[in-house]
Amino acid sequence: MKFPRNARMFRGHLDAAPFAGVFFCLVIFVLLASRLYTPGVSMIQLPESQTDLPGVEGPTLAVAMDSKGQLFFQNHPIQGKELQWRLHEEVKKSTTPLTLVVMADKDVTLEKMDYLYDLGKAAGIARFSQARLLRQFDQPGGPRSP
Repeated sequence: MKFPRNARMFRGHLDAAPFAGVFFCLVIFVLLASRLYTPGVSMIQLPESQTDLPGVEGPTLAVAMDSKGQLFFQNHPIQGKELQWRLHEEVKKSTTPLTLVVMADKDVTLEKMDYLYDLGKAAGIARFSQARLLRQFDQPGGPRSP
């Protein structure tokens, strides 16, 4: 059985207008996407690290603190006593020692940091680590420029 073939090679003129339209729509989308709201705690600006910092071994719990002293645990705002209770529950569930990773804004005072460390100690956590950003354009594990 033979089927009629109507397919022919395209030998005509390629119109650039549809490609240009799609390109400009893509550019507009990319420009507007950067101005959209992104959920989460975006108001915390971690301080930059000037040296290589060691990593943390074992399981961790992360607590964030903004410049006003508001605490965040598991991406939700939380009060101090409730945070202490939740940390204590996590310590009871864990079979290995936990490390509390503190993601504090660079404008947080030492008194507020001490308060957060005291909450962790009262909950039974003995190891703490402060989160910092790597300097821009540095590769992890690579040499650092002075």
